[in-house]
Formats: sequence, C-alpha cells, structure tokens
Amino acid sequence: MPRFAANLTLMYTEVPFMERFAAAAADGFDAVEFLFPYAFDADAIAAQLRAHGLTQALFNMPPGDWDAGERGMAALPGREAEFRAHLDTALRYAQALGCQRLHAMSGLVPAGADAALRARLHATCVANLRHAAERAAEHGITVLIEPLNGRDVPGYFLTTQQQAHDLVAEVGAPNLKVQMDFYHCQISEGDLTRRLERHIGGVGHIQIAGVPDRHEPDTGEIHHPHLFERLDALGYAGFVGCEYRPRAGTSAGLGWLRDWRARQTAKASA
Repeated sequence: MPRFAANLTLMYTEVPFMERFAAAAADGFDAVEFLFPYAFDADAIAAQLRAHGLTQALFNMPPGDWDAGERGMAALPGREAEFRAHLDTALRYAQALGCQRLHAMSGLVPAGADAALRARLHATCVANLRHAAERAAEHGITVLIEPLNGRDVPGYFLTTQQQAHDLVAEVGAPNLKVQMDFYHCQISEGDLTRRLERHIGGVGHIQIAGVPDRHEPDTGEIHHPHLFERLDALGYAGFVGCEYRPRAGTSAGLGWLRDWRARQTAKASA
C-alpha cells in the first residue's frame, strides 16, 4: 500500500502552519511534506514531527525570490554561488528534520532564449546537480528534480519525464532521482501508466492531485486507484505526496483516502 504524505503547504490551511502537523496525524497520515520550511525554526518543526510521530518526506531548496516569480536556480548561469549557499541552508534543515529528500528547482528559461543559451542552462544544471548530489550524499540525502507543466509554471526549465531522466543519467549520481508528479505529467504528457513503468527505477518521489483543477485525487482525468495499484506492483517503496488544494475542508475531503485504505484492508483479509 502506498505511503501517503500530507502536503502542509496546500492542505490544512484552515489552521496555522505549526498546527498542521497535529491535524495531519489526527487524519492518519504518518508523513508530511511542504514547499519551504525556512520561515520557521528548524528545531520547532522537528519538535512537531516528533510529537506527532511524523516523517518529513520532502521539502524544496530555497527557490530564490518566490514572490517575484522565481522558481529555483539550478539551471541559471551566474547564480551558482547562491545555489550552493541555498543548498547549505537546505541541508541544515534536512538534518534537523531527519528528511532524506530535497527537491532542487531548476528555474525559468529566459524569454527568447536561443540554442546557445539553452545549452548554457543545461550545462549549469548538470554542474549544480553534481555538486548538490555530492554534498547531499555526505548526509544520506537524495536530491530530486521535477518536471513542471507549462500551464501552471510557464517557461520552467524541466518539462518532461524523459528530459528529467536524461539529465539524471548525465549527472551520474546514484542519489539524484526524479520527482514524478502525476498532476504535472498528465497536463504535459499524459500516458501516465506507461511513463511510470518506463521510469520507475529513477523515480524518488511521487505526488498526486486531481486534474485539471488540482483538487482531491477522486475526480477529473486521472484514475488514481489504478496508479496506486501499479505503484504497488512495481515495488515502489517511497512516499506519495498529496500536493493538492482541498475543495473545502481538508479532513472532509479525505474520503478518497479512507476508501482506498478500507479497500486495501478488505483485500488483505479476504
């Protein structure tokens, strides 16, 4: 059965951030993820994780000026020193939280970029990810990269599963993996089952949300129970991050999870 992690950036927004850990645990989650922890003290977050028996599944490295529209810098020439400083910050938080996965966002391709600039972006990304993977390996941490769809994040450097897995192969670090978000993949490419089967060996984290509106994974274009079964059949042992915006209350919208767990329990006892 997949191990689900509540995304505390998008879920449980009915309460302040530091109260979301208790809310997630009360709903039966044993892991959480979020975008960025840096506005909060790492020890305070760690205390919430311990108090509620939660595993920190994932968070992102600092992305640059998020409010100004920046979405990471792993692929941005001239930002290498900043990328390394942000990596150091993320590693300190990861150690404090016992987190074994860090997502390195690659950034946006400048408008009008020609082939020469795109080649520089690619080379910068390879070099930065090699450095990040080497540093993270010292702490037993896996670095993740994630393709994002062009509707939600226009101009993002990574857009397809194949591009991400080719980049991982070029970097050549065993602790660099791909974060496969079914929501982004469905919008960008579709054919989720076959892409999952093709790339599962290089997948380090899964995320879900309904398409097209990024609500609960119980409506829309994706039949998530089928994908959950494929994850089990393929031997995926990582977390499945619930990175969606609840239609109404978070707890009230978890019927999909309660139903899935009930079906799996009944199947196991049959």
